[in-house]
Amino acid sequence: MATARPPWMWVLCALITALLLGATEHVLANNDVSCDNPSNTVPSGSNQDPGAGAEEDARSDDSSSRIINGSDCDEHTQPWQAALLLRPNQLYCGAVLVHPQWLLTAAHCRKKVFRVRLGHYSLSPVYESGQQMFQGIKSIPHPGYSHPSHSNDLMLIKLNRRIRSTKDVRPINVSSHCPSAGTKCLVSGWGTTKSPQVHFPKVLQCLNISVLSQKRCKDAYPRQIDDTMFCAGDKAGRDSCQGDSGGPVVCNGSLQGLVSWGDYPCAKPNRPGVYTNLCKFTKWIQETIQANS
Repeated sequence: MATARPPWMWVLCALITALLLGATEHVLANNDVSCDNPSNTVPSGSNQDPGAGAEEDARSDDSSSRIINGSDCDEHTQPWQAALLLRPNQLYCGAVLVHPQWLLTAAHCRKKVFRVRLGHYSLSPVYESGQQMFQGIKSIPHPGYSHPSHSNDLMLIKLNRRIRSTKDVRPINVSSHCPSAGTKCLVSGWGTTKSPQVHFPKVLQCLNISVLSQKRCKDAYPRQIDDTMFCAGDKAGRDSCQGDSGGPVVCNGSLQGLVSWGDYPCAKPNRPGVYTNLCKFTKWIQETIQANS
């Protein structure tokens, strides 16, 4: 998720650059997110390596490592959840399996080098039964993506092969209906569980959130919200955070949104998380997959 860019983001940018220079594998993608263009908002993905890293905002509570005020996801309940890795265990963004060979993630998560891990519950690099590893061979950000406003913040990633459908790995359908205020949804990710401190959880975190009205969303972020975004959260400050970018927001059994951006530190009162409004993009998603399959 994106937030106001604090001083430590510049340190992260330097670390990211060093990592990319040292990488040897390549995918057909460009790095759209520039560290030289600060903004009032910051993507929710990150590149730190505690066994994972993130530029997004991830949430936690004071009792355990959690997406802020969330809890450990039940195993096998998020089989569409993917991790984008710069190294075998260096998470920088989440993603969502929407087709046997395609992922959706946030456009601000675009990198030149990454691997994809599916069916893996923990952040540990240790092999888990049911996990599947892939490389991204093509990344296609939405042509209308705008940085730093994060409008149209979505991107398709083509995997180097089709997945094996199992209880741990299977796609989710994208909702064609836009969410109404009060809709109950679930957001998941491995992002940092503290903000502004950085602390990453051992396993995938889940958080129940409520969709807010567009008026409340626009009141929270004046002149920053358009119809490609929606806000979700609650009075308790439940939110996604750094490292969760590109991860799924699931409402009524369908993929409704992607973690995009928000305020910094995460989970501040009256500063909800902002998510890509996928109902606006179902035609583009379908047509892009068909044209590149």
